Amino acid sequence: MARRLRVAVVGAGYWGPNLARNFRASPDWELAAICDLDVERAQHVAHSVGGVPVTPSLDEVLGDKSIDAVAIATPARTHHPIVLAALTAGKHVIVEKPLADTFERGVEMVEAAREHGLVLMADHTYCYTPAVLKIRELIAQGFLGDILFVDSVRINLGLIQPDVDVFWDLAPHDLSIMDFILPGGLDVASVSAHGADPLGTGKSCVGYLAMPLAAGAIAHVHVNWLSPTKIRQMVIGGTKRTLVWDDLNPQQRVSVYDRGVDLALQSKATADARASNISYRLGDTWAPALPEREALANVAAEFAESIREQRPARTNGESGLRVLSVLEAAAASQAAIGAPQTVATLNSKEDIPS
Repeated sequence: MARRLRVAVVGAGYWGPNLARNFRASPDWELAAICDLDVERAQHVAHSVGGVPVTPSLDEVLGDKSIDAVAIATPARTHHPIVLAALTAGKHVIVEKPLADTFERGVEMVEAAREHGLVLMADHTYCYTPAVLKIRELIAQGFLGDILFVDSVRINLGLIQPDVDVFWDLAPHDLSIMDFILPGGLDVASVSAHGADPLGTGKSCVGYLAMPLAAGAIAHVHVNWLSPTKIRQMVIGGTKRTLVWDDLNPQQRVSVYDRGVDLALQSKATADARASNISYRLGDTWAPALPEREALANVAAEFAESIREQRPARTNGESGLRVLSVLEAAAASQAAIGAPQTVATLNSKEDIPS
């Protein structure tokens, strides 16, 4: 068997303990250290996973040649310097969403990983849930047909963040999922976004984001910190079938509906809406069986496999950049009172393995 890789978790706040727990339980990894400026908080995390060395010094972690990788769970504004330092030290890196606080800094991180020949993985955790993995599989198999629309809702009575608006807080989940499941990834040219700040917090607390997709399709994301009800739902419509993912329904997270609109042209010579015969298809509903496994366990396994196989992770740095490019365009659109804004593009794209 391959030796277990050694990883240090940097950041012991909200997400760090989850990473530490899953790396500790993984057969692929040995949890080498918890690093946080708040030593007491780091010690609490270390104790919760059965004991592991604790340090407030990032330099100490990066200087340890026995450590293969670092998992970064710190605020987005700190990702850029920490990731660059880790890559320079020869460490593979996984970093929580969003990849960085700006697209430009994200590009520097991706280029540094490529130059050093190291894995830079975005921790887009939802992409590794059994439900989203199944959705990706069904779309890749053509089970839904050509995608017509994606409609995503992520709302709840949530914590208003001090440093980001609701788009940067919640939309990365939905955008990363779309990038993961759609053929060709999140390939959008423009974004239109409307945000509202009804409480006067200085940042959008409610937001709506629309993106044209290829071949006339469209994607829409609704995010909200102020809703008294919690909804985590995505509807994906195709030419053959429509899929509904309800993350809050553990009994039936994924439902596939053989229902939709069929457009049969009456005349091949006049292919416009007036010459078309519209019919509605009402078929069966199917719910695929899903395995029960924590998403972060799949994240840890994918990180290890990508390092050992010397390949990009399925949610690599460039997938993180595509999410960042949409977030920045959404911010520009808000400033322009909803006017569509061009999405930054990459000079090159690495292949994402299936």
